[in-house]
Amino acid sequence: MTTAFDEKQTIGLLKKLVETPSPSGYTEKVMKLIAEELDDIAVPYKKTNKGAIIATIEGTDTARHRLLTAHTDTLGAMVKEIKSDGRLKLDMIGGFRWNAVEGEYCLIHTASGKEVRGTILMHQTSVHVYKNAGTAERSAANIEVRIDEKVTDAKGTRALGIEVGDFVSFDPRFEVTDNGFIKSRHLDDKASTALLLGLIRSLKDGKVELPHTTHFYISNNEEIGYGGNSNIPEETVEYIAVDMGAIGDGQTSDEYTVSICAKDSSGPYHYALTQQLTGLCKEGNIPFKLDIYPFYGSDASAAIRAGFDVKHALFGPGIESSHALERTHTDSLKASAQLLRAYVVSAMME
Repeated sequence: MTTAFDEKQTIGLLKKLVETPSPSGYTEKVMKLIAEELDDIAVPYKKTNKGAIIATIEGTDTARHRLLTAHTDTLGAMVKEIKSDGRLKLDMIGGFRWNAVEGEYCLIHTASGKEVRGTILMHQTSVHVYKNAGTAERSAANIEVRIDEKVTDAKGTRALGIEVGDFVSFDPRFEVTDNGFIKSRHLDDKASTALLLGLIRSLKDGKVELPHTTHFYISNNEEIGYGGNSNIPEETVEYIAVDMGAIGDGQTSDEYTVSICAKDSSGPYHYALTQQLTGLCKEGNIPFKLDIYPFYGSDASAAIRAGFDVKHALFGPGIESSHALERTHTDSLKASAQLLRAYVVSAMME
């Protein structure tokens, strides 16, 4: 019998996803991985001009469609300047803070396809040289990449093929603990992407007949604000963003339940649809938390801003330390998978 959550398969796919570099704007490799997964499942899909993928499973009701989305693009950086000593200044891709990546190993992706290793550091790192090593501002002016090559000037760095505009990805450091914690960068939103692909596989393997035609939109520009705001089938009535729950002071979300968002920086999500999701959790004994994320936006809110007439909602696994060294637990993945399954097999409210 096919279950809503195959832990081993989901975690294996998640590892492959997070270890495939994909800062926003540089997502070809990860989207190729998504396409290969969908080919293996044998579900039809199309590619958009922006590089996203939309898979579709036909349902009994072909007039009113559902759409669920997750995104594969992550935080990252671009080479802003090659300094006179051969090191690199960076410009951010996505909303993180420099202290969140200080000390991280990284890859510089050159236009030729060559990848060069490096480390993201403060210029004033050595406490034996810089009196202000601990107090200097963590900023674009002070953060740099130390390249793991014998270079001492800009000419030497350029000889490696490195140029302004090259993408820089952060090492994920994926790890699963014996007690079920998953630690890695880029769980936002590759955890949800793995869950959506797992759902598609379970539906196809189980030959499940859905009540409504359902689209699975894997977007690749969410971190910069416009991943899922186009190519939405006109029959779509309900739009679900499957994305992380934010954890911190004043939040109800945790790493052991599915987080359902009532409101974020874009405003309230559709009340009736949100209540339907909480009702499904109560009926199915799925552990959940209802929450508000004050500094957050999603592909669902991007679709609303773009003018689409849909009911929109947001839920997903709780992610600790978002946009930094993230962590979740298999309990949260399981609860999110259960709600996903319960939602797609239920009928829409009139």
